[in-house]
Amino acid sequence: MRSMGLGASGTALLSRPSMASLFSSAYQKPLSLTSLRTPLYLFSFLPRPHRTLSAPAASFSSVTSLNDNDDISDFGDGHWTTVSRNGSKLLLKGMTYAELEKWVQSYGYRPGQAMMLWKRLYGNNIWAHHSDELEGLNKDFKKMLSENAEFRALSLKEIHAASDGTRKILFTLDDGLVIETVVIPCNRGRNTVCVSSQVGCAMNCQFCYTGRMGLTRHLTAAEIVEQAVFAQRLLTNEVGSITNVVFMGMGEPLHNIDNVIKAADIMVHEQGLHFSPRKVTVSTSGLVPQLRRFLNESNCALAVSLNATTDEVRNWIMPINRKYKLDLLLQTLREELCFKHNYKVLFEYVMLAGVNDSDEDAERLIDLVKGIPCKINLISFNPHGGSLFRPTKEERIIEFRNKLAEAGCTVFLRLSRGDDQMAACGQLGKPGTFQAPLLRVPQQFQMALGSST
Repeated sequence: MRSMGLGASGTALLSRPSMASLFSSAYQKPLSLTSLRTPLYLFSFLPRPHRTLSAPAASFSSVTSLNDNDDISDFGDGHWTTVSRNGSKLLLKGMTYAELEKWVQSYGYRPGQAMMLWKRLYGNNIWAHHSDELEGLNKDFKKMLSENAEFRALSLKEIHAASDGTRKILFTLDDGLVIETVVIPCNRGRNTVCVSSQVGCAMNCQFCYTGRMGLTRHLTAAEIVEQAVFAQRLLTNEVGSITNVVFMGMGEPLHNIDNVIKAADIMVHEQGLHFSPRKVTVSTSGLVPQLRRFLNESNCALAVSLNATTDEVRNWIMPINRKYKLDLLLQTLREELCFKHNYKVLFEYVMLAGVNDSDEDAERLIDLVKGIPCKINLISFNPHGGSLFRPTKEERIIEFRNKLAEAGCTVFLRLSRGDDQMAACGQLGKPGTFQAPLLRVPQQFQMALGSST
């Protein structure tokens, strides 16, 4: 293991109503709480226009997660405008190109200056972190940027290298919280960065380390985008250019849909990072309204974390299923994908020994995905201290895979990467931080899990 340490960045999350004239489309209308039948602990999920946050108060009032007794009433979009700690400096990587151009013009500069800045932030192998790195821009413009803008939303804390070459990068946020990003190199010229979208996660999926942390807060678009920029800047010379982005790190991306869609738009801009939309994959546990919106507004790829073939099992291992049942989730996909040309959804299926890996599960899975253009990714469960589950044996995974393939399904096996550094799928999060409860194990699975509960 190798580690590197750097200092803090000094930016925070604050709303700037004075910027509304520049970014009016980003703000939501106030939500009337009198008409909602929502438990108080879920108010943190609701959209909050022009929310003013001091640096230490940039998190939810308490860690939030789903448990056995929750009435899952609503999930907001998590939008926040991002400016610096003192409220006067704008975080450049939190803006789309259209917003950046409008902001630059508001200071009396021409749109061409905005494009030159954009290319230095995201292209030309520069990935600028400071105005001193903006070669070719005039001094007055760079002075204006130094006085009114921040280049960085993250501070590098540590890099851990796994034995297979995977890198886990820890970033410190402005408010002192820590997130994790994973870079997965491949010898076929494909290098993937796995970005986080939240600090923790509210979904409480029982097999996921991050899900057991509960949710502290959403990440801003700038904090999401900068993970990809940092990965390019830090590791391109070592592992090669980043070719793919997956929103499969900490958090439920569609719970933070405003910032995730915005970050994805920035990543695919042809004059910037220039990722192909089909090389940027956003994963979800199944928030149906947000999933529908994502498919309507974004051309990026979608992955759905399925992991069970019955509502009974999915209600237990993925509590969001109590709100959005399998039938609703899959029918929504059938309806929405009719309007997407040459588009396939990726179903992710974590193999849990004795829970979802039977022949009957394989047969049900074949039936469930009928009529949906899709690929299926079978994932070996990566053990961690926050879960009772065991990984399915390799021979059984292959048998399960073969059964799906024989039925005509396109199916892949995802190998574990970075598990010796807790960098593999489902392993991200602060060690020992478990705020969310383990849910009651259904009686028929207690023997498989060795549970007496």
